[in-house]
Amino acid sequence: MGAVRRARGRFGVALVAVLVAALGTACGSGGADTAREQEKAAKEKAAQALGAPAAGTAAERAERTRALRAAAAKRWGLAQTPLAAPAAPKEKPEIETRDGFEVADHEGLPPVFTTVPTKDKVVFLTIDDGAEKDPEFLRMMQELQIPYTAFLSDYLVRHDYPYFKKMQDAGVTLNNHTLNHRYLPALSYEKQRQEICGMQDTIQKQFGKRPTVFRPPYGNYNEDTLRAAKSCGVKSVPLWNAEVFPDRMDWREWDRDLHPGDIILSHFRGREDWKGSMPDMIRQVMKTVTAKGYAVARLEDYL
Repeated sequence: MGAVRRARGRFGVALVAVLVAALGTACGSGGADTAREQEKAAKEKAAQALGAPAAGTAAERAERTRALRAAAAKRWGLAQTPLAAPAAPKEKPEIETRDGFEVADHEGLPPVFTTVPTKDKVVFLTIDDGAEKDPEFLRMMQELQIPYTAFLSDYLVRHDYPYFKKMQDAGVTLNNHTLNHRYLPALSYEKQRQEICGMQDTIQKQFGKRPTVFRPPYGNYNEDTLRAAKSCGVKSVPLWNAEVFPDRMDWREWDRDLHPGDIILSHFRGREDWKGSMPDMIRQVMKTVTAKGYAVARLEDYL
């Protein structure tokens, strides 16, 4: 903490020096208008040093953001700069269970879906389980400003809750993937409820917010699963329409292509399980998504 205070102190002295120099120059060489312009420039420079958005018009700020994202894309080895997602829809789309994914008595139960109904050319990146805890992945996603949603299983994340807290602090929503990642249809209603509600309680205790979104392990469920999930406060059960690995994409649809609103699945895994790392996986998915003219958007903005 002492080092941090000293660093802040040095920055404060430097900031004052920048402002004083700017104001002093203005007073001696250009009158009030020049003084105001140079004071504005000095403040903008100081704001940039602190990591705050620089002053300017909305278009100027957008251009600076685009330039920073392009630099990050180059630094992380992306062939193209990721496209920016549109603003979140003012009205959430009405989501229904996909045909063929219903249970016998689905009325009143959470919808199960693989694609969000939208005309926006966006897809949604979701990442499951929690085995791999790669700090480079966190840094990459923050620098590239790529949104994603995490579905966590406690038996994998309990050894390092702080890693996922950093993720949450960066704006990622942490959702329910059960306590122990068991095959739910083989369990009784009560056992399923323990798996789902237990993870709800864990996420609330560790991260301060009870999820409303749940993904069953392996994408397998029955009517008891959805009844149990609803009783635990779950409102949505998103599955996926494509899956990404470091070396390929797998597809659910016959056309092997992306569609507006598709949900993409991946996992928190590394070289022990994959032919590559989590950053390699992101390079793979962004190569495909960006080349096809799609942006990655926040799933929660559409639910």
